[in-house]
Amino acid sequence: MEIKKGNNKFYIGETEDNMIARITWKNGGSNIIVIDHTIVDPSLRGQGIAGLLIKKVVEMARQENLKIVPVCSYAVAKLTRTNEYEDVLHKV
Repeated sequence: MEIKKGNNKFYIGETEDNMIARITWKNGGSNIIVIDHTIVDPSLRGQGIAGLLIKKVVEMARQENLKIVPVCSYAVAKLTRTNEYEDVLHKV
């Protein structure tokens, strides 16, 4: 499955209008993004897809020197409980 980059999102699907999984973010200020949604179609659940989407956002954040504020429940759990993501987590 190919993870594609859209407008403030990474997704899996044919187009941005026809997605079966996605993670979205919005601008949270200077060099900060806010992950607000992680959605995976029930047919794909349990396959680690949401984790792959998080990894893509983390990769992008590292490349672009961004910090991440997670607000969706999955992103909060994954980013705060995974030590390897500590460097991109925005600390208040």
